[in-house]
Amino acid sequence: MSRPSRPSPFRAWWAQRSPAEGAAVMACGIVSLALHLAGYEVLSRIMLGVACVAWAGLAAEFALRLLREHTRWRAEAQTPGALTAVAATTVIGSRFAAEGWSTLAEALLALAAVLWPPLLVLVVRSWQPRMPGAVFLCCVATQGLALLAATLAAAESAAWPAHAALALFWFGLVLYAFALARFDLRQTAEGQGDQWVAAGALGISALAGSKLLAADSVRLYLWNVDDSHVLRVMTMVLLVLDLVLCVVLLAGEIRWPRTAYDPRRWSTVFPLGMTATAALSTSAVVDAPWLDGLGEVLVWIAVAAWLAVAIGAVRSAVGPGPVPEGIRSTARR
Repeated sequence: MSRPSRPSPFRAWWAQRSPAEGAAVMACGIVSLALHLAGYEVLSRIMLGVACVAWAGLAAEFALRLLREHTRWRAEAQTPGALTAVAATTVIGSRFAAEGWSTLAEALLALAAVLWPPLLVLVVRSWQPRMPGAVFLCCVATQGLALLAATLAAAESAAWPAHAALALFWFGLVLYAFALARFDLRQTAEGQGDQWVAAGALGISALAGSKLLAADSVRLYLWNVDDSHVLRVMTMVLLVLDLVLCVVLLAGEIRWPRTAYDPRRWSTVFPLGMTATAALSTSAVVDAPWLDGLGEVLVWIAVAAWLAVAIGAVRSAVGPGPVPEGIRSTARR
């Protein structure tokens, strides 16, 4: 009788990946989009390639667990990190749309729209009184759909995606309020990286608002004067709140340093890249040139953070040790 084959070290390491590590794809995708808006096209496409490879790997693992390990898949689908599947897909789709690859972007929008309702229901039903920063992924995933739909509406001069995006935009803000009520404020001192999703959710909301404004045109006439004014004000408010929260979270990092690598650190890179992207995008639609300079600075801060976390991830993959129980329990809350 032949012995069962042992999995390769890489396969064994990959099998330990939790859904929350989809934040790595989100981070790569949004940094690529930020570099694109800032005009660094070569770096942007390199980052997009990395994001696509990571997305393909995580999508394959998602499908395999659904087909072969359904019990594990369902348990993981109830954690907030499961919504990174939707958010990552919409962020990459938005980057494709920026390149003019509308067919690919539409396919990713359709996929994300199919995944979003069941995952959102499973995750929200499993919320607890005190949640880590990943709880805000309910808003991020919803606003990701709004972002991609609004981007495609502008690219194709179609009204219905913009109206759908507007509904998702407001619903995403409602979800943010519910998530905030469940967020454990002690995470600002104790969180290992995903507390930054609280800022990232505001950033992607501001970015979605800027894309809704950009989608309007004389031909489509999506919003009247009052609607445009409300959208413009809300987009700026969300961006300012995002910046303020980033400062608060940075102060927490300085006061309580957490320098060891943790997979949840990808959830720190994502908000930095998202804030840079939101600033650059909002600058164009609200006539605020000062946001361009701020966005440029934030882009390179996001790139530096991405490099630091990527180095930590490579070191972890090369010499993986046992995963601390604290990481697993928090990731599955």
